[in-house]
Amino acid sequence: MKNRLTTAQSTSAMRRWGPPGIVTLAAMVAFAVLTPAGAAKQARQPVEAVAPRQAGEPIMAIVSIKSQQVTFYDADGWILRAPVSTGTTGRETPAGVFAVIEKDKDHHSTMYDDAWMPNMQRITWNGIALHGGPLPGYAASHGCVRMPFGFAENLFDKTNIGMRVIISPYDSVPTEFSHPSLFVPKPEAIAAVPSRADKLSAEADEAIRVADEAKKAASAAAKEAASLPAALRKLEQQKARADAELAFADKTLANAKTDQARAKAEELKQKAAAKAADVATQLDAAKTAAQPKRDAVAATKEAAKAAAARKADAVKAATDAKLAGEPVSVYISRATQKLYVRRNTHKPAPDGGGEVFDTSIEVPVTIRNPEQPLGTHVFTAMAKSGTGLRWSVVTIENGDEARNALDRITIPQDVWDRIGPTALPRSSIIISDEPLSSETNYRTEFVAVLSDQPQGGFITRKPTAPAMIASDDGWDNGGNGFGFFFQQRDPYVQPANPRRQRGQYQYYQSTQPMQRSWW
Repeated sequence: MKNRLTTAQSTSAMRRWGPPGIVTLAAMVAFAVLTPAGAAKQARQPVEAVAPRQAGEPIMAIVSIKSQQVTFYDADGWILRAPVSTGTTGRETPAGVFAVIEKDKDHHSTMYDDAWMPNMQRITWNGIALHGGPLPGYAASHGCVRMPFGFAENLFDKTNIGMRVIISPYDSVPTEFSHPSLFVPKPEAIAAVPSRADKLSAEADEAIRVADEAKKAASAAAKEAASLPAALRKLEQQKARADAELAFADKTLANAKTDQARAKAEELKQKAAAKAADVATQLDAAKTAAQPKRDAVAATKEAAKAAAARKADAVKAATDAKLAGEPVSVYISRATQKLYVRRNTHKPAPDGGGEVFDTSIEVPVTIRNPEQPLGTHVFTAMAKSGTGLRWSVVTIENGDEARNALDRITIPQDVWDRIGPTALPRSSIIISDEPLSSETNYRTEFVAVLSDQPQGGFITRKPTAPAMIASDDGWDNGGNGFGFFFQQRDPYVQPANPRRQRGQYQYYQSTQPMQRSWW
């Protein structure tokens, strides 16, 4: 009876505590039965820590797979640190560069029996995320990064969509960095952003209005002219019949043998000739009347086309002006010899989940000695410094030293002139040997994984659907910005399950349906 009562009380206590309490109780029991070797191993595990200062907004998180630890940084250094549990063997968490793309306070998995994954912060759409979970003291997840329950809860409201998440195979830390190729903002350009954005937005709205009116005029002209071909065909058929009747009357008159027959044939010919002349007059008049309508169709069509072009230019300018007020992210890939630029529009994705990122800039770059690795380096503008920016660099793959890697890249000046003068803190430049992962789409910033590191937890998940790119048709369903979406056809993406030696790249475009589950 005593044993039963004890069991019942324990069960009742576990129910009251809920999942976090159960995890805590399990950890206490596990610790109590640790062997001396196990206790030593447990003692070496990272512990939660908070910087002894007032923390600012988190700019980046660095997960060390080697140390099973995550550290969050603001503009002045680390602010939060905690142990984690990354993917187990065969389901490894992919090392690479990511960003938070969706947050869910109370998420339940659709892949693993409705498993509770509280305070989830997604970094790929195929299901890799940071979330609260049990920490056994070693890698044990199915690919996600588990954090302590309380830590994940306290962190949840501090982070924003777009925060950089770097998953490193080793212990990587940001170090101060400077280089002439990094953005140097111009205070006057930044100060002019709001007024310029308002001005160009108004111009874009007017261009949209004019384009819509031109399109309606072209449609009305085409509708009015739509009946012309049928009417003209009818008159042409009538004229053909009248001409045939006149020809028959001529033949009858020629064959008439008597005066009476000739008189009758002559009368028939006169009637046929009058009818043919009348139909011919109607046909000529109809053709004359139709020509202005045809001209109007051509003119309004050309006017609509020109207005649409002006609209596209105005919307693009307004979009750039509006996005100039956002931190900018640049990705440079040795694999594709391209530079990609992204900014968060803060517009909700139309198909639910996450926000839309602008992807309008993608240009070739020149890399000196392109056969030699660059490594993977993340340069981040941590804060303002005088009239410029204070930068840091995090290296997670040493193909080349960070400074040398930047020195080897020649970036088109017009691109730098377009985005550099208004660069803000939290802007970043990523240099990598890797192409962008196929998980990069219109609802992500950049997703790039190190293909020479294990990534079983990434491979086992179905890739998302082909990328949909926001058009620049209209902000807020009619204003200037992003109004509709179309499929991205980019062959230069990294497969979700690459297996290659250094320098050998394969590409494919995912066609699998989007999966929305993770662990």
